[in-house]
Amino acid sequence: MAPSYDHDDHHSNAPPSSNLDTSGYDPNLVPDSVKSFVVHLYRHIREKNVYEIHQMYETSFHTLSDRLFKDTPWPSVDAIAPFVDNDHVDETLKVAKDLTTHLFLGYLQWVLAWSVYGVLNYLQALVDKSSIIDILEREKEGLENFTADDGYDYNGGSNVLRVLGYFSMVGLLRVHCLLGDYHTGLKCMLPIDISQHGVYTTVIGSHITTIYHYGFANLMLRRYVVAIREFNKILLYIYKTKQYHQKSPQYEQILKKNEQMYALLAICLSLCPQTKLVEETVNSQLREKYGEKMSRMQRYDDEAFALYDELFSYACPKFITPSPPNFDEPLVNYNQDAYRLQLKLFLYEVKQQQLLSGVRTFLKVYSTISLGKLATYMEVDEATLRTILMTYKHKTHTVDAEGKIISNADIDFYIDDDMVHIVESKPPKRYGDYFMRQIAKLEGVMNDMDRIKLE
Repeated sequence: MAPSYDHDDHHSNAPPSSNLDTSGYDPNLVPDSVKSFVVHLYRHIREKNVYEIHQMYETSFHTLSDRLFKDTPWPSVDAIAPFVDNDHVDETLKVAKDLTTHLFLGYLQWVLAWSVYGVLNYLQALVDKSSIIDILEREKEGLENFTADDGYDYNGGSNVLRVLGYFSMVGLLRVHCLLGDYHTGLKCMLPIDISQHGVYTTVIGSHITTIYHYGFANLMLRRYVVAIREFNKILLYIYKTKQYHQKSPQYEQILKKNEQMYALLAICLSLCPQTKLVEETVNSQLREKYGEKMSRMQRYDDEAFALYDELFSYACPKFITPSPPNFDEPLVNYNQDAYRLQLKLFLYEVKQQQLLSGVRTFLKVYSTISLGKLATYMEVDEATLRTILMTYKHKTHTVDAEGKIISNADIDFYIDDDMVHIVESKPPKRYGDYFMRQIAKLEGVMNDMDRIKLE
């Protein structure tokens, strides 16, 4: 079992948190409770005891960090290395040394603002050093079992470097998302098949934050269909499993991300009404939370733009800027500049969608219509109508991560001899949701009967 860390452990070198002054920090000082934690964690890693590793990370690590290292880094890698037999210090821990020093501070957003290049370099170094991209490629060819074994190497040897490399790709996605570089973030995730079960899904916190950033990046790149599919899957997963995580320290964060992703899904469906991609259970929750707002967002007036602003501001990541702050000036939150820029770009895209609302309305009620008649209805000339239709084509299509053109359109069309032919996709019939609801009702009835018997 993982040891308890509830007793007091003096750490007199912790500086005040107001200015993160680490001048009195001794990187070689290792409190007894940290020694015990490291020794037990190392033993569980060597024994491949997944349950105990998870417990120590979820509980003990956070307890120690909150109590001893709120305002200072953890002890240095060199100081801790003797307690883990110097295992992989040369190739793994030294590469991660400065990165972990920054991340353990608990001020990730602020720290990234001035050390973003170092963080990116170290994450990429871990990816390169671990050869994880080659490992995942070999797995696709059936030559590796990395995912099936949850990243563990059951043939002997440590798996730490490989897993660090794997999650560094997830880390790169997150950091690039915070920087607003969505193309690069998604490119870093290409070796991982996001549509399949992966090592990142073994821990619910990792699973949720990965899909959150992945979905948000796709939303900002107008890949609404991809974002809708991934938000739908993760929200359905949370709906089914959140009851099992109520005692987890991550439970509040799970609920927060759940609400944020419903807001992002509402944005996606308002810009790209592909409701057929959403499971009935998720759609029911979505309509309960945002149904009224989504109806108002379709009007594209000032109130609608205010709602887009509201939902985006609530659900977006905490953006950062790579520019270092000026420490000679009073502390200013420059991250608001990054947020305002991303909000401006998003709302600009929303305004462009306003041009399409009228043409989409007419395309919904016709199977074929002449250009002249459609131009008359829209009160524009044919040349202007052709421009609007080309804009519709452009805004409802985008390029995916592999460079292929994909469609976001719920209604598509083509023009032949000055006639517009409308093609509307038909939603597939779903039977799974129906049976799930009936099973849930039956379980409820059985539980009620059991309570009656006990009474």
